[in-house]
Amino acid sequence: MDKRIRFETKEEANARREREFLALTPHERFMWFLRSFDRPGFPARHKTEDKGNFVIRKKHDPVR
Repeated sequence: MDKRIRFETKEEANARREREFLALTPHERFMWFLRSFDRPGFPARHKTEDKGNFVIRKKHDPVR
């Protein structure tokens, strides 16, 4: 994604980001999804009730 500063409305920014995301290949979209877990602001891990949902969690230790 482009990191340049832009002056646009929220609606314009959301539309631009959606167009850019949809222009990615399925593989690039999946990789973007996985990288999104490393971004600041992702909710802290906390124990919640088991609702039977499929959950992907990233391990904190490096892969060996």
